[in-house]
Amino acid sequence: MHLKLPTPKRKYRQLLVGAMLLLSLLPTLLTSCQPIKEKELKVLQFNIWQEGTVVPNGYTAILDEIIRLDADLIALSEVRNYNNQSLAERLVRDLKERGHTFYSETSYDSGILSRYPIISQKMLFPAVDDHGSVTKAIINMDGIEVALYSAHLDYRNCSLYLPRGYDGSTWEKLDSIITDTEIIASDNLQSQRDEAIQAVIADARIEHEKGRLTLLGGDFNEPSHLDWTETTKDLFDHNGVVMEWHNTKRLEQAGFIDVYRQMYPNPVSHPGFTFPADNPLVDIKKLAWAPEADDRDRIDFIFYQPHPHLQLIDAAIVGPRGSIVRNERVQEQSSDSIIPPATIWPTDHKAILATFKLSSK
Repeated sequence: MHLKLPTPKRKYRQLLVGAMLLLSLLPTLLTSCQPIKEKELKVLQFNIWQEGTVVPNGYTAILDEIIRLDADLIALSEVRNYNNQSLAERLVRDLKERGHTFYSETSYDSGILSRYPIISQKMLFPAVDDHGSVTKAIINMDGIEVALYSAHLDYRNCSLYLPRGYDGSTWEKLDSIITDTEIIASDNLQSQRDEAIQAVIADARIEHEKGRLTLLGGDFNEPSHLDWTETTKDLFDHNGVVMEWHNTKRLEQAGFIDVYRQMYPNPVSHPGFTFPADNPLVDIKKLAWAPEADDRDRIDFIFYQPHPHLQLIDAAIVGPRGSIVRNERVQEQSSDSIIPPATIWPTDHKAILATFKLSSK
């Protein structure tokens, strides 16, 4: 059998074609072989209690904590813009004077502070008659876009007080405690918290479909269904109530994950109370809303929707270890992860700090 060997000219042509093909594939091969770049993303939920005005030197303490905690994205509650001065502009200016660059746009009631440029911002659920608000910003994090929602929800019809024997709008003591979950649920839905959260869920669905990271931080003025369970029904003056609180349940059904409960699923060992916090610089009468009850609850949250670029690695409570129970200052004996304040704590809430691993190529 006679084999026809390639001529030198043909062999040269084949090698040239192969080399050109390899060169054309080289960018793709290099990209696929590049290591995934990872960095930390810190998100802070921070109720600043009337811009820190209730606590002596409270505003300075807000700046101190923002710098110390080194958060990248901050959801603020109780933005007031006192004296017709934008809090966003004040924070950006005063942090810059300390050598820290942040971005923020003027808002009211809820606000956003970011280490990364804000592409756009709007009031998703505007504050009307002090019934709460949601501010939304699209943020560019080195090419990864984030939809961040900052919520300060309606404080009225705060139904967590009913099983504790107090009215949830006037905070006057009731003749008897209310443990009927249908009554509690009906009262809870008289607030505008559910309308605000439904607006977040609907908008976040669109942003998530666009591939953006979706994060929510807020003071909900409402507990979590993950905290009022069979295991806690006889604790913290729940008085036997097992309650599927509306808004955390709806967020869960929409695919949002509660960062603190993901890290610490046991509400007995890690109740994660954020209110009322013991602030030693403030008269206890300004801290206790239900002076004859144990009204400690976890009402400040950070939620996120799962995303290929996002992995939760830590969550913690920030603030004093002390809380207010039956008009007394007490030290929490739980196993909660609590980061104490550096010096002055500026608010009557404890904050939430979540740390994520953010990956991209």
